[in-house]
Amino acid sequence: MLLGNLNVLAGAARIVRVCATGERGPRQSSGPRKMPDIAAIQEALRAQALDGWLFYDFHRRDPIGEHVLGLGAGMFTRRWFYLIPARGTPRKLVHRIESRALDSLPGTKLEYASLEELEGNLRRLLSGATRTGRGGRAGRVAMQYSPRNAIPYVSMVDAGTIEMVRRAGAQVVSSADLVQRFEATWSAEQFRSHEAAGHVVDRVTQGAFARAATIVRDGGTISEFELQQWILEHFRANGVITDEPPIVAVGAHSGDPHYEPSAAASSPIRAGDLLLLDIWGKTQSPEDSVYYDVTWVGYLGAVVPEKYAKVFAVVRAARDAAVGFVQQSVKAGRTIQGWQVDRAAREVVRKAGYAKKFVHRTGHSIGPNVHGNGANMDGLETRDIRQILPHTCFSIEPGIYLPEFGIRSEVNVFVDDREARVTGPVQTEILALVG
Repeated sequence: MLLGNLNVLAGAARIVRVCATGERGPRQSSGPRKMPDIAAIQEALRAQALDGWLFYDFHRRDPIGEHVLGLGAGMFTRRWFYLIPARGTPRKLVHRIESRALDSLPGTKLEYASLEELEGNLRRLLSGATRTGRGGRAGRVAMQYSPRNAIPYVSMVDAGTIEMVRRAGAQVVSSADLVQRFEATWSAEQFRSHEAAGHVVDRVTQGAFARAATIVRDGGTISEFELQQWILEHFRANGVITDEPPIVAVGAHSGDPHYEPSAAASSPIRAGDLLLLDIWGKTQSPEDSVYYDVTWVGYLGAVVPEKYAKVFAVVRAARDAAVGFVQQSVKAGRTIQGWQVDRAAREVVRKAGYAKKFVHRTGHSIGPNVHGNGANMDGLETRDIRQILPHTCFSIEPGIYLPEFGIRSEVNVFVDDREARVTGPVQTEILALVG
């Protein structure tokens, strides 16, 4: 699925999925609440030569920090800070009328009421992140911030707060790599949940193609929306959940990356149509189960027209170039970043003359939310310089979108310690559905 990543709306940690060029709608954060592993975070801070990780929130605007810290329900109507230093005891700064807001977290506590007291105690809070030899000043602290908003998915802290922290004596750097390490890496149990979801999603995807083909062959009618609802029904029957309905698109709708069929606006699926299915889901358990997310295309006829086959061949080559780049790099022990994977796919499309028709990034991080908090395969919409880490998963899904039709092919790639592998079947040609 080409849709994007986490952004914040006002309200209680509401999260939206964003498409290649815009929003799709709100959903709740997923995954269990648990205490942060302070020792592991401090080890990571020292490895990155950072003095601390400074969390800040106001009215639950930062779902990343909320999840990393394992914050549950509670009243958060005032600004709070939580500092995990590279060494020593964490520190909290909370408003006096919500003095217990961070009591679930370890550490000492400072309180404030006035703005002047907030600023003064922030300086005291940051003095605990002093690096050896730096005197009493705070050094480099990570926050949910990205210079020039280069990685907007982690840019949760407003500019004014960044200014306040800098005036307090700290050098603010991005927490993007820390977020990926503690939010995007999978456990063995999560990988098993991905495989389990994949078995259902793959079976339902092929079943949806078969259903459309049978109805068309028998002279019946079915709409994009009706096929979408059939998919959701089979998800429910097989214990798979999804944050939003799948994309079911025929003809020109397949060339619209944002297309959403609805009961009020949906095209019939007819003989001779190109049918694109973009389907994602995860198992209901464990609590932190992760998504499986694929896109396939089929043709409602016996012989796929050359105009479709030609574009699919370019998309397939771009997909395989990106997958191959990742696999070869991991095998060789080379460090790679998200934008480099995007470049591997995009160069294939460019050489084929479709550069302006590939209008979104190559792939996104996958986790308990279908768009996770790890590196995205993006050198177009952003320049994602985050490293591809072991035990992370992401999609590779190049697409070419023309006025009359669009083609996208999506696979999931899981990176282990020594290899990277596609976790499901790989489409090699457009499916001819009606013989």
